[in-house]
Amino acid sequence: MDRNVRANLTDAEASFLVDFRRDLHMHPELAWEEHRTAAKVAGAAREAGLEVREGVAGTGVVAVLRGTGATPSGGVRRTILIRADMDALPLQETPGRPFGSTVPGRMHACGHDAHTAMAITAAKVLARHRDSLPGNVVFAFQPAEETDGGAAPMIAAGALLEPRVDAAIAIHLANTIQVGQIAAQPGPVSAATDGFVIVIRGKGGHAARPHLSVDPIAVAGQMITALHTLMTREKSPAQPGVLTIGAIHGGTAGNIIADTCELRGTLRTYDPALRTELRRRVVEVAEGTAHTFRATASLEWDGGAYPPCVNDAVITDLVRDVACTVVGPGNVVTHEPSLGGDDMAYFLEAVPGCYMRLGSANSARGIDGPGHSPRFDIDEDCLPIGVDVLVQTAQAYLAGRSEN
Repeated sequence: MDRNVRANLTDAEASFLVDFRRDLHMHPELAWEEHRTAAKVAGAAREAGLEVREGVAGTGVVAVLRGTGATPSGGVRRTILIRADMDALPLQETPGRPFGSTVPGRMHACGHDAHTAMAITAAKVLARHRDSLPGNVVFAFQPAEETDGGAAPMIAAGALLEPRVDAAIAIHLANTIQVGQIAAQPGPVSAATDGFVIVIRGKGGHAARPHLSVDPIAVAGQMITALHTLMTREKSPAQPGVLTIGAIHGGTAGNIIADTCELRGTLRTYDPALRTELRRRVVEVAEGTAHTFRATASLEWDGGAYPPCVNDAVITDLVRDVACTVVGPGNVVTHEPSLGGDDMAYFLEAVPGCYMRLGSANSARGIDGPGHSPRFDIDEDCLPIGVDVLVQTAQAYLAGRSEN
């Protein structure tokens, strides 16, 4: 494999990177509870000489590295943001790992420990090169990606303003590709996530006399079929999208017709116009189906929905160029876009950027458990690769290798 994965790391930094990640993995913290993690990040950033602001949008940390290098001839001083999410998941890890979670029912099962470790190590490396940096690097360590999202509150709290950020990059680990591979492509990489709750109100009664009642569970069955039909008959087959009803709650006994039934679901789309139209139609179908069967329905959208995460073509080209130097052109791959959601979307709505995937699986070693699984683990050889890509992309961007 043609790669130069430790060009920017000293032995001390390489050890720091692994130790930092393992420490976070052993001490996972859920969304909005990342106090220990944030303190550890802030301490390391201060030690590296960065300007640090804690308590940003609750438990977020913003660290600023102001380069003192000469501005490229005819150029301007730019600022690039590197984002890392910090929160863990409410999950019991598979036991027996030497640095497994020490907190029952909590686990870093999506790689956020590694994202944070790579970003803070990149800060240390870039700080050593401060005198040659013709611009600034802002590091945003954000809470709560796994729940209602810390990105938007951090942006509202000024994370992109001082200094003003011009572009943003971030890494997400991927056990869908092997260690030594990097995926980065322009366009959508994750979907808008519109969760919803529908409450169907009927008229309860005895199961033996359904004609005297309005059965909300029967209405729910018709409604689910009608909602799924939106995806097959009112959306182009060429447009990605999915609607799932993941939970139904109604009734207490087999011989009782309930008064109400609740459906919980999610709508996932990339295209903004399709998202708007399907949101409108979901409401119409829910209300219309209920009315047809003499019931009523009310729908509430999840206030924490994320927009689609869309990579900028220019910044993505820069990331791909850097990745080719780090892992070799043959290991820079295309990854299927995900209909999962990620609030990196808010940073990429605000400024052009790229959210890349870093291969962390090693099938030969049995390291291939999916994200959000108790079996999730990573090949730590991916960590210095990630740091190298972050560092070299920041250096290249500030040196003016891309224009946007």
